[in-house]
Amino acid sequence: MSQNGQVTTRGDLVRAAVLGLLGTRGPSSRAEIARSLGVSPATVTQTTKELLARELVTELESVPSQGGRPARLLGLVRTAGGAIGAKVTADHVALVSVDLDGTVRSSRTVPFDPAHPSALDALCDILRAAVDAHDGHLLGVGVGLPGAVDSQASGVVDAPTLGWDRAPVGPRLRDALGVPVLVDNDVNTLAAAESVYGIGRRHSSYLVVTIGRGIGCGIVTQGSVSRGAHGGAGEIGHIPVTVDGPVCGCGNTGCLEAHIGESGLLAAARATGVVGPDAGMTELAAAAHAGEERAQAVYAEAGRLLGRGLSGVVHILDPELIVLMGEGMTEWTFWQGGFEESFRRHLMPARRGVPYVTESWTESQWAVGAACLVLASSFDADTAGEQGELVRARLQDVATAGAR
Repeated sequence: MSQNGQVTTRGDLVRAAVLGLLGTRGPSSRAEIARSLGVSPATVTQTTKELLARELVTELESVPSQGGRPARLLGLVRTAGGAIGAKVTADHVALVSVDLDGTVRSSRTVPFDPAHPSALDALCDILRAAVDAHDGHLLGVGVGLPGAVDSQASGVVDAPTLGWDRAPVGPRLRDALGVPVLVDNDVNTLAAAESVYGIGRRHSSYLVVTIGRGIGCGIVTQGSVSRGAHGGAGEIGHIPVTVDGPVCGCGNTGCLEAHIGESGLLAAARATGVVGPDAGMTELAAAAHAGEERAQAVYAEAGRLLGRGLSGVVHILDPELIVLMGEGMTEWTFWQGGFEESFRRHLMPARRGVPYVTESWTESQWAVGAACLVLASSFDADTAGEQGELVRARLQDVATAGAR
């Protein structure tokens, strides 16, 4: 996007920008489209007339206007384009196929071993099968991973939890699939999804904090995801919270993630005898729900550590809002008391009112976030370099050729 927050459009990309905007922002009036895209009302009128004739856009209900006749909303015929999203984990790949408006057509998981010598070949095979099975006009593939990605356009990955060092994920997938491929840190993909479909649409600066196997943070400032100099911004899980503590996956000790990620929670529960040595998160959660005070105390202490660490992040970034999500949110009721008290207490008085919201969680949300890398670039001419240009060119093909 441009610095004034408007969507940048160039020449014959206006049609594609209108489709992308309606897909990701929802039904809008012609006046709203003109303001968002920074083009003249006459241009929008002519462009939408063409898209209506090609049955890519449809007129919806009227809404009241300030003077004059009611404005007609325009909506996307959602099959105008779609994307595939993939979330790569330490033991599987979660896949979704979505329409331009974010509607999930299909989802599934495929076993995956990132430590295997031919792991990238296997990932290419998994995504090639998804591309072949996609029904309709495919705009591109988005991939989210738990690690630092140098840029969405390049897609070179450092992911210690996967055992990958400078892995050429983007180049390998583009060569294998023959479609645009955007790669980013998995939490950044969720931040992108919030800006496209979620509560982030109403805020320009916010944090998306994930709780689960690890602890991550997507940072949005002035409407854009902040990635840092090397694609590694937001690694709040590696903030040191104790001088001496458990060894973290990054190799350091005392990191927030080592204490309150899934392995840290289980270690604390086993140390107090709440669960046995072979128990997992299911058993710990069941004990907490059954009223076991020691299990509930494990979560409460995790909440306190999270609150303390996150208060420091708020002091640095001054967000409008914090969004909490991830696999761990299913037990948030046991985190909340410790988090609320610690978070507010460690904030400066002027910051103690910063709001946070919690969102429910499904496994497919990671993959939907990855697909949003593609969907967001469909109307933003400043996103994702050459790969973003290729996505927009594919959407322009639809806008030019008409409905399929």
